[in-house]
Formats: sequence, structure tokens, C-alpha cells
Amino acid sequence: MSALGEPAASAHGSTGLIGVLVPVVYDLYFSAILSGVAQAAYEHDVRLALAPTLHDHVREASMLERVGLGATDGTLVILPETSSADLVQALADGHPLVVVDPLVALDDRIPRVAAAHRSGADQAMRHLLELGHRRIAFAGDTVDGVHGASASSRRCVGYQRALGDAGVPVRPDLVRLRPHGRAAAEIARDLLALASPPTAVFAASDLQALAMLEALEALGLRVPDDLSVVGFDDVELARYAGLTTVAQPLQASGTRGAELLLSALEGEVGLQARQHLSLELVVRGTTAPPREGGPGREEGAPTTATDGMISQSSLT
Repeated sequence: MSALGEPAASAHGSTGLIGVLVPVVYDLYFSAILSGVAQAAYEHDVRLALAPTLHDHVREASMLERVGLGATDGTLVILPETSSADLVQALADGHPLVVVDPLVALDDRIPRVAAAHRSGADQAMRHLLELGHRRIAFAGDTVDGVHGASASSRRCVGYQRALGDAGVPVRPDLVRLRPHGRAAAEIARDLLALASPPTAVFAASDLQALAMLEALEALGLRVPDDLSVVGFDDVELARYAGLTTVAQPLQASGTRGAELLLSALEGEVGLQARQHLSLELVVRGTTAPPREGGPGREEGAPTTATDGMISQSSLT
């Protein structure tokens, strides 16, 4: 990979570089997307100019302007902080770009690869509700103390909507927001100290869920006997931990984004400018019905749920 700098023009006037703006590279979520981008770059024999933005809007806008001045042939923008208007302006200035995992609603002119986060949350919540859970907590992520700066906010909306559809009131004391991947022990202690503690937790990311599992073990609690836990993303570590989670094809999203951009650079129109990824719930060993007679159990609630996967298309 190359660092962003002066354009290294080829004989055809092309730099041979694709810019990739990404918040961080070490996170399990983003590294999976980047692996898909790298695979597509390898197959198409192009180089990548990687630019971490650290969730900084000013830095991201500056880097977007820089690549637009000719440092790269086109840009992939992963989970952008930049506004839709700024992205449209970059396109109008003649710089091809594709957004992977948009944070906010985008102008129809902006090519993107997106996942249905709220639908994924619906699947996770429906699974827990079908098991008989009614007191379900949400462990969400913040960036610089702001909720809504990541997909966590959309998953929280799905969480709240699923409870409402099931006729279960949303309890503000069961919604806990902390920095991404940290403070799980604090969340666990806070939730378990409640007079009416949850019987299940839906975490907005696998990293948050895995940290929760570690914290619960340290507190001497058993999962799922004492508390069920569901994550989101299905990163590789989730499979080894036996975590029930919502799987989204992170690597495929990076590959599709890169292919969509390369298609635009080659003047092709074969790929759809807006691609949506389906999500699936993968049921593993961290979820089970609440213990008989335990808190959160309602009379007549089911005691089993369908094993395996629940596809997005099965949702109404």
C-alpha cells in the first residue's frame, strides 16, 4: 500500500492508485472490510493509498479534497463522517468515489454498499423475544462521547422498534452507551445492580459483546444460564467464542465497494450503484431461554427458538 502524496502518473495519465479513507485499520470490523478491498485490488492489479481518519470529520474532509486533486484515480470512503453534500460535490468535481457502510442517508447520486442495520437488530431482538426474554438490555457504542457516530445508533433504533412491536416498554435504564469495545465490565456491573436486571443483552458490536462475556466470567456469572448475550458483525473471534450474533459480510462489502469503484473508473455500468447486503442471525451458544421462574420470564412465552439462521428476507 502507498501513502497519499503526489500523484505518480502512469503513461496513460492515471495514478494507478485507489484511495481508501477509513476511520481505523486495527479494529476487527474495519480490518475485515479492508481485507475485501485488498482482495479486489489484488485481482485488478491496482494499488491502495490508505488514509486513516480516526473518526475526525475535518481530517476526512481534508483527505477527500486531497485525493480529489489527483492523488488517486478514485476513492473508497468507509463509514464517512463527511456530509452527503460534500460527497456529491466531490463527484461533481470529477472525482469518482464509492461509500462503504454509510453513516447517514446519502444522495441518490452517491454510489454505496450498505447493510440493513435495523433489520439485523430486528433479527437479534426477535430471537431473544422468542426465547422468552422481556428485560433485554442494549450495550451500544459511542465515538468521542457521541451516540450516532457509528452504526450503533441504527442498531439501537432497531432494538427499540422490536421492543415496541412486541408490546414491551423501552426501559432507559437498560440502554447503556460506552466507548467502542471498552467499559464492558462497568456496563455489566451497572446492569446487574439494577433492582430489575436484564436477562439478556443485545450488544451493538461483537467487540462489545466479547468484552461483555469476559466481564461476566470475571463476575462469576455463566452465559447463557445467568445472562444471554447477542452481538453484531460476526467477526472471526465471535465464531471461536461461540457468540450468537448478527452476521454481515464485512469482507464482501469491501470487495463490492472496490469493484463498484473500479467499474466506474473503467466506464462500465454493469454494477448497480446502490448495493444492499443481507444480514443473517447466527445462533450459537450464548443465548438460551430465561431460567424457569427467573426474572424476565412471562407466562406463555416460548422456551425454544429455531436454531441456525434467520434471513433478512423472512422479516415482515
